[in-house]
Amino acid sequence: MGDKPIWEQIGSSFVQHYYQLFDADRTQLGAIYDSSSRAKQLSLKNSLLPFQKIQHSITAQDHQPTPDSCILSMVVGQLKADDDQVLGFQQTFLLKNIQGAWVCTNEVFRLALHNV
Repeated sequence: MGDKPIWEQIGSSFVQHYYQLFDADRTQLGAIYDSSSRAKQLSLKNSLLPFQKIQHSITAQDHQPTPDSCILSMVVGQLKADDDQVLGFQQTFLLKNIQGAWVCTNEVFRLALHNV
């Protein structure tokens, strides 16, 4: 991992941690968001989703630095919730270093629904 730019290392580590938490116990996701009300709303929304179990499989991820020293991370993959069919998804995170910790300040999630 040492030959990758630092923003790719941070972004990849964040993505791995995020989906491990989400799949195991999404109520713990609050710790990776910043303390803004918007981020806390995202965390609460994730904890109230109606399925019991979920599994994410990451197909690709891209990370880019932003001019204001943040990291923009885009993830493409598949997910399976409960006994539903496997669905594609795309998710984008905006990561910011706040007091030495990289946290999510915003995210966008989209299911890839085609002919469903």
